[in-house]
Amino acid sequence: MKVLFTFEITNDQKMRLENKFRDVTFQYNKKGDTTDVESVEILVTYSSEVDSSLLERAKKLKWIMTASAGVEKMPLLEIAERNITLTNVRGIHKTPMAESVLAHILALRRSLPSIYSSKESKEWSRPDDSTELMGSTALILGPGSIGSEIGRLLQAFGVKTIGCNRSGRISESMDKTIVFRDLMLELPKADYVISVLPSTPETRGLLTREHFSAMKETAVFMNFGRGDLFNETFLINALKNNEIGQAVLDVFEVEPLPLENELWTLENCVISPHVSGLSSKYVERALIIFEKNLELWIESNVNLENLINLFDGY
Repeated sequence: MKVLFTFEITNDQKMRLENKFRDVTFQYNKKGDTTDVESVEILVTYSSEVDSSLLERAKKLKWIMTASAGVEKMPLLEIAERNITLTNVRGIHKTPMAESVLAHILALRRSLPSIYSSKESKEWSRPDDSTELMGSTALILGPGSIGSEIGRLLQAFGVKTIGCNRSGRISESMDKTIVFRDLMLELPKADYVISVLPSTPETRGLLTREHFSAMKETAVFMNFGRGDLFNETFLINALKNNEIGQAVLDVFEVEPLPLENELWTLENCVISPHVSGLSSKYVERALIIFEKNLELWIESNVNLENLINLFDGY
C-alpha cells in the first residue's frame, strides 16, 4: 500500500507514521507536487490539488484524504463514479476560527481599531463607542463543530446564541435552534449574524437582499464560511446605505479579492484574507484524523471518520 502526501510534514511526523504503519510505503512531495500519483492507493492532499486530470492519472487511487474542510471545488461526481472514498478534516478548524470570530467581535466592541489608530498618530483620544457583549444576541448560521464552538465562547460573555441550520437539529451551545426558512423572523433580533456554512446546493445564494434589509441597523454581519452564500452586491448596498452597521469578511465570491471590488473601500467592512482557520497546529490535527482513518482503512475500509457524501457535498 502506497500513500502520497502532496504537502510537507515534519521529519518527526514522518517518523511517527513510518514506525506506526511499517507495512505502508509513504512518499512525501512538496506542496502541489503530484509526481507518482499513478502508483498510489491513498492520496493526502489539499482539495484544490484534485481535478479531473489528476484522477485520470491516478488509476490505482482508492482513498483521498483532503487536509481541507471544503470539498465543493473537487470533481465529486467523477470521484463517485470511480468509487473513490473521500474524507476531510472537518472539526480541526473550530478552535482557530472560533477564536478569530471572537477576536473580531471584541476588537469592534472595545474600539480597538480606534485605539490602535490613535497610537499611530500619537493622539490621546478616548473612543466613545465602546460597548459590551453582555446581553447581546448572536445568530449563527451553521452551528456544527465550528459554530458550536463560537457559541460556547460567546455564551461565556453573556451572549444569547441562536443556531440556524437546514434541519432544526438542536446544536451544542445554542440557546435556540431554527431552520433556514425562519431566518427572517430572527434576523431583526441579532446583534451579530455569523455564517460558517459550507458551500452546498442549499446554502449557495441563501441570503438575499431582503435578509440584509431585515437585520438591525447596528448589526455586525460576519462571513467565515463560503463566499457564495450571497451576492456581494447585496452586502455592499446594505453597508453603503447603513442598513447594517458593519461586516467582517474572511471569504469572498472571488479570491483573492479583486482590487476593484468596492468592499475594499468601505470603512465599515473588515477584509480578512481567508485566514481565520490558520494555526500552527493545523497539520498536527489533520494527521491525527489521518492516522485514525488509516488504521480503519487497513482493517476494513469502512466507518472512516469525516466521510464525505459525494452527492451532498459534505
